Amino acid sequence: MNTENSLNASTQSSILVRVYRSYCIKQQYYLDRATPHTLLRWVIWLLLFSLFLVRVLVFLHGWYIITYAIGIFMLNQFIAFLTPKIDPAMQDYEEDGLSLPTKANEEFRPFMRQLPELKFWYSTLKAILIGHFCTFFDFFNIPVFWPILVMYFLILFAVTMKKQIRHMIKYKYIPFTHGKMQYQGKVDSGKVVMS
Repeated sequence: MNTENSLNASTQSSILVRVYRSYCIKQQYYLDRATPHTLLRWVIWLLLFSLFLVRVLVFLHGWYIITYAIGIFMLNQFIAFLTPKIDPAMQDYEEDGLSLPTKANEEFRPFMRQLPELKFWYSTLKAILIGHFCTFFDFFNIPVFWPILVMYFLILFAVTMKKQIRHMIKYKYIPFTHGKMQYQGKVDSGKVVMS
């Protein structure tokens, strides 16, 4: 009897593992397909975020804690998106020669983010979808005086962005690159020189 129960339990767990693995493979497939379509991804994100805000602020008039939690999470992800992968403030990395270029004659290296754009989009999209899901349950609708949350979020946003901008100015980096640098050659005079 015990061996029969343990055999059923192991069969069920292996079925769950196979279902989870197939889900992960399908999810990765669709993420890979969506990767080159940056504008479309952000339009979908904006649409879902707008639907969430309309649902919470206009129709439901509640779930402010959920909205605040999503805002704080997105702020955290945005800061990671703006932060370089190798922080120039860390002295250990500068000794290895991994600091950002600060002079015009240094080699151009694109800005490498701590959180890449695709992961930023995907994690914030998941947060929005989880927020949508949470608004279907009344026990997440905790009564709170929402203007305090808005004020606290704005103050937190201002302080955090001020700190991030100071960091960017101090270490002279811009978190956005516009492709590889193009160099201009000499103007072609049209003359052919025979030697």
